[in-house]
Amino acid sequence: MSGENQMNQDRLSESLRNATARLLEERVEEGHWVGELSTSALSTATALVALGSVDEKKYEAEIAAAVTWLAENQNGDGGWGDTTRSFSNISTTLLCWSALFRFGHEETQSAELAGREWVRSYVGSLDPGLIAETVKARYGKDRTFSVPILMLCAICGTLGEGGWKRVLRLPFELAWFPRRWFAMMRLPVVSYALPALIAIGYARFQQGRFRKDKKRQSIFWSRISLLLEEIQPSSGGFLEAAPLTSFVTMALVAAEETEHPVVHRSVRFLLDTVRDDGSWPIDTNLATWSTTLSIKALSPRKQEGWVDDLTLFGSAPEVLDWLLGQQYQERHPFTDSPPGGWAWTDLPGGVPDADDTPGALLALSHLRWSARKDEILEAVENGVDWLLGIQNRDGGIPTFCRGWGALPFDRSSPDLTAHTLRALHAWEDELSDFQQARVDLAKQHALRYLRREQRDHGAWIPLWFGNQYRRRDEENPTYGTAMVIIALDELGDFPEADRGAGWLCAAQNGDGGWGSGRGETPSTIEETSLALRALASRKEAAAAVARGIAWLCEKTKNGTDFDAAPIGFYFARLWYFEKSYPIIWATDAFREVALAGGPTGE
Repeated sequence: MSGENQMNQDRLSESLRNATARLLEERVEEGHWVGELSTSALSTATALVALGSVDEKKYEAEIAAAVTWLAENQNGDGGWGDTTRSFSNISTTLLCWSALFRFGHEETQSAELAGREWVRSYVGSLDPGLIAETVKARYGKDRTFSVPILMLCAICGTLGEGGWKRVLRLPFELAWFPRRWFAMMRLPVVSYALPALIAIGYARFQQGRFRKDKKRQSIFWSRISLLLEEIQPSSGGFLEAAPLTSFVTMALVAAEETEHPVVHRSVRFLLDTVRDDGSWPIDTNLATWSTTLSIKALSPRKQEGWVDDLTLFGSAPEVLDWLLGQQYQERHPFTDSPPGGWAWTDLPGGVPDADDTPGALLALSHLRWSARKDEILEAVENGVDWLLGIQNRDGGIPTFCRGWGALPFDRSSPDLTAHTLRALHAWEDELSDFQQARVDLAKQHALRYLRREQRDHGAWIPLWFGNQYRRRDEENPTYGTAMVIIALDELGDFPEADRGAGWLCAAQNGDGGWGSGRGETPSTIEETSLALRALASRKEAAAAVARGIAWLCEKTKNGTDFDAAPIGFYFARLWYFEKSYPIIWATDAFREVALAGGPTGE
């Protein structure tokens, strides 16, 4: 080994030790990971409007703190982004401007005026009709977010007199029908937005002039009102998210349902989740997701067989207990999802999904303990059944349930499909003959889907991650392509993976890192780590890996400093960043490159 290669190898080893130690330090007292989601201007604006709608005087202190936070965290151009590191966008700026317009004070007047001017410049005028059309055009057929935005604007007065007329109707009555009928109904919202469909739809009805139908509609409401109460989590937070919970709250108040039990529990949730600086995150936490990612990063090679001693890290037995406890044992009220899946959080407002369920199954494959073999296998079999049941007809995997329609989170996605393939492959030898046969068919169907979804240049586009610097489409082919390559390489030898690796190598930035396209976007720790993880064992990518690992060591100061980038999406393409992502993915990349022989550059 040359002196330069030895120096690079030593630096990689140091970075791996430091990053691993840092990742282990991030565990909470119970032994698992919780992480920390970015603060959100959008969440803060919606939460303060919800509290102000319920009782402006009673929640005066919380409203004042939130208003001040918005004014102090306004972008230099006068708008707001979803996070403090995000570009201004029309959705968040409309919400923040409206919140300041309605609840601001003298000290925040300049921020309100700057927000108003940003909206005027973007839309072309402050004409309410033009504002409404701009919002509708941004989201198209999907009303999951366009309707709540317009409702908040109507409540705050930024849609002018008669603003409610510009809020699109939602068929809240349909929530009374069985969930299994929803696919035939072609609802204009995604599956997990059932609470918003109910509350905002009813508020729009109450604000409208449909007297001839009011008696019939009221009969529906008495039943659907109880349903809304039944599906509210014990924490009070729908999806554990301030935006959705806030939209439901302000809608019920607008429908003259201020004393509804859902309102009281929602307010409690908002008060419980506000941060010390007066802001709210986009969601409470991603504890399950962060934990499964961390387990995989700390143990990149599958455990062979069942082991008696879990030496992966000190809290492995506790993590195993915790992870098994997060599996859903009952049908979910939002999506009618059957038992067997995992959600992103350990809190009661989560929804089982097709990224966290394969993540949990893969984590369990590293936590095999012979003394608990039967218990683990039962959880795995139920999880596998859940994934097999969610597969769409096109062979791909959607997020929450088999698609209700063509809206984004009900569509199949390459990243979710790839993650599911890895989980099925990891456990198929342990399954019954019948389940193995089902898995084999599902895998073949999923592989055909991935072949169809590969772009001509070799990349795949994910659903849940993006890149804000790609202004034309905000897509993140680096994430999607890396996820598919990792899956295909674990399953066998696929030419599609070779084409994807070729695209990844060509997409490397001149500085050695990765964004979401060569020269188009700046390099980030997250995207560079994911690309390295996918390319680490490929000989044809050795030079790219050597440059990439050098960039990652330098950027993280040898595994000691991790700056998060907003590459994550929440529902309706809301940006977020997560403190743990760069730590987890850098640890994973350092370990995989080290296991592959280190950065030789040959």
